[in-house]
Amino acid sequence: MERNTDYDIIINGGGMVGAALACALGDSGYRVALLEGRRPLSLSALDREVDLRVSAISRASQRIFQALGAWEEMAARRVSPYREMQVWDASGPGYIHFDAADLGEPQLGWIIENRLIQAALWARAEAFANVQLLCPAQLEWLAVEDDRIRLRLGSGRYLSSRLLVGADGARSRTRILTGIAAGGWGYHQQAVVAVVATERSHRETAWQRFLPTGPLAFLPLADGRCSIVWSTTPEQAGKLLALEEGDFAAELAAAFGHRLGAITKVGPRGAFPLGLQYALGYVRPRVALVGDAAHVIHPLAGQGVNLGLLDAAALAEVLGQALAEDRDPGALGVLRRYERWRKGDNLLTMGTMDIFKRLFGNQLAPVRWLRNAGLLLTDAATPMKNQLARRAMGLTGDLPRLARESS
Repeated sequence: MERNTDYDIIINGGGMVGAALACALGDSGYRVALLEGRRPLSLSALDREVDLRVSAISRASQRIFQALGAWEEMAARRVSPYREMQVWDASGPGYIHFDAADLGEPQLGWIIENRLIQAALWARAEAFANVQLLCPAQLEWLAVEDDRIRLRLGSGRYLSSRLLVGADGARSRTRILTGIAAGGWGYHQQAVVAVVATERSHRETAWQRFLPTGPLAFLPLADGRCSIVWSTTPEQAGKLLALEEGDFAAELAAAFGHRLGAITKVGPRGAFPLGLQYALGYVRPRVALVGDAAHVIHPLAGQGVNLGLLDAAALAEVLGQALAEDRDPGALGVLRRYERWRKGDNLLTMGTMDIFKRLFGNQLAPVRWLRNAGLLLTDAATPMKNQLARRAMGLTGDLPRLARESS
């Protein structure tokens, strides 16, 4: 039985971002431990039913998965490309259309189940001799010392490391125990999610209609169905979850303007609250935060997990450089480079999504006119539109090495 307790890097949280970081540190020369409270399903155990939670994966994130050796397992199962995106305002003529063909690209991105991403990354992480997966394992206590950070798990086991990375989500235990403050606010919204079949083909298109209560997205799945994300008030979300299938299907089709015809079948439904949250700092001596532990944004543009994967790739690159220079991976000077690299870009994306959310949620007539005019003007301004699309796809910007196009 593995009895080692000393590591160079401990990652607390084995979700998509934490598992990606573990893979990025595979064969790095660091001794790495990945802590997770509940072991995810294996690739062989994934059932045929599509999970409720899916992510819109950018081209940059796809490149990260390819570089980590996890993409082949995902692509062999059920990933769905989306080649177009259509966005329109329910309260006016505002409309914008993105097409991968206009950019000379094969697709804008991919729709993939969260649990498939996690399973493929875990399978890859298990192949690295320097990465140990500790599961179930829950962080209970920690103490930061000059040269190490010491942890106690819920099982009573003690571990130590030169660096602790918090990849443990919006309610990050790592962030709380290390005293990193967080700000933010709730949106008084919940996202209702389900997998539905539609009368008309989704045409490998991601669809989003902005309603007064929040955006409604239809995301294309490989089997011809759509994953829906309906952001609305908690009161309406409760009513939608309580409806019989036929009544829910009718409400959904009407809310979507019958763009894909009738809703012919509805799978299980769920809901989760929406809000914005940001850590005031991403790093402390011997501590770094990635993904939702550092930032949580509204899902209206599907950028949340993509930002987290860029965090993981950037941090892995910084730590690799520290190893090459024989520097302490937990030193604040090393970790500050990661924070400078990612924090500004994350805050810019968060602020932009917050403005969009508030702009499209405002029903004052002048604001409605302004946003509809803005959509139409942007759609007509092809160079600007294509530049926005390329940035959202992860084709431009200060990208980590793992996210860049291989030459």
